[in-house]
Amino acid sequence: MEAAARSWRRSSSSHSLFQFFIFSLAILLLMLNVPTVSASETTNKASRKTYKSFIKKACNSATYPSDCYKSLSKYASAIKTDPEKLYRVSLFVTIKAARKTSFSISTLWRLKGLSRTERAIVRDCASTISYAIDEMKQSLTVMANIQGADHKSELIENIRTWIAAALTDEGTCTDEFDGQKVSYEVNKNIKKTVLNLSKLTSNCLALLNTLSNRS
Repeated sequence: MEAAARSWRRSSSSHSLFQFFIFSLAILLLMLNVPTVSASETTNKASRKTYKSFIKKACNSATYPSDCYKSLSKYASAIKTDPEKLYRVSLFVTIKAARKTSFSISTLWRLKGLSRTERAIVRDCASTISYAIDEMKQSLTVMANIQGADHKSELIENIRTWIAAALTDEGTCTDEFDGQKVSYEVNKNIKKTVLNLSKLTSNCLALLNTLSNRS
């Protein structure tokens, strides 16, 4: 009986020491603030770094590199290091911005007190941005057929034509402001947003080189 008690005390003591060790280790880790990172998390971090480096390198050839990287880096996991995916995402981002710009312009019709000049600008810009969206959609349609195509270089030139036309339409809108007196609201909702859209479109045009170099 006494031997059993001694055995139980030794077992209990060992268990207590083990618990104390685990507790002490946990406290030490907290004090040192050591993060526990799995191998898969480390691999994912390394992959994301590679993807973002690819995007940054591609954006260095864009007209507005910082705007390019800012608009595309958030999609790094989808783009990876694929030039075609990079361009599809670039088109997607630009079309999304164009639709947002179109909505911003359409809200101006509800403003009271617009001058005749301002109403003309709103009307003309609504039309030209609508044309630009259609042209970018045409580019997206062509892009859908580019993978594995024998006449890839021809398709790339078709995309270039559509995007260049969209950029021209955006420029036509901003040209409307030359020499005209317009209110702050009109300037903010049209000129500023269209200029930002033009940057994305210009980058989209420049990024075509990533496809041309691959074809």
